Amino acid sequence: MDIGTKIRAIRNRKKITIAQMCEGTGLSKGFISNMENNNTSPSINTLSTIAEFLGVPLPYLLLEKKQHMRVVRKEARRISSFNNLKIEHLASKGGLRNMIVEIPPGAAIEEPHSHEGEECHLVVEGKILAEQGEDSFIVEEGDSFSWNASVPHYVKNIGEDKAVIFISIYSDTELKDLL
Repeated sequence: MDIGTKIRAIRNRKKITIAQMCEGTGLSKGFISNMENNNTSPSINTLSTIAEFLGVPLPYLLLEKKQHMRVVRKEARRISSFNNLKIEHLASKGGLRNMIVEIPPGAAIEEPHSHEGEECHLVVEGKILAEQGEDSFIVEEGDSFSWNASVPHYVKNIGEDKAVIFISIYSDTELKDLL
């Protein structure tokens, strides 16, 4: 882990000197220098003291770089198409995928299909038919629904204008591109 580098970056960003950190944490200048250069590993108690002094949650100091917040700017979104649908891929993390799907009038995401995981949908615009098993609902702007994706499901735009849906899919295993 690169905890020392992260601590130094936070300290510098907050314009805190090593002397101020020594005074605020009770740690020696030599220890802080060795820690920030990753030459020594602080105990959890010491990390807790440092986190409190820097005003950051202790777990944040323990995150690996790939676990940090990720931002996908609107202009940098990956856009794909499938069955005449426009799909904007939003920030995703681990087993969680988020996307905005634009469905033209009369079009459907797919014929009834199933896959591993859970799905949540928010209708941002339009009127759609959502079916899963024997359940069938007409949902409109502002409505949301969720389901276990292992049961066959189907979403179709039944409105006269395009429908826009925000979809969040979670799976314990890595999801291949579903759309």
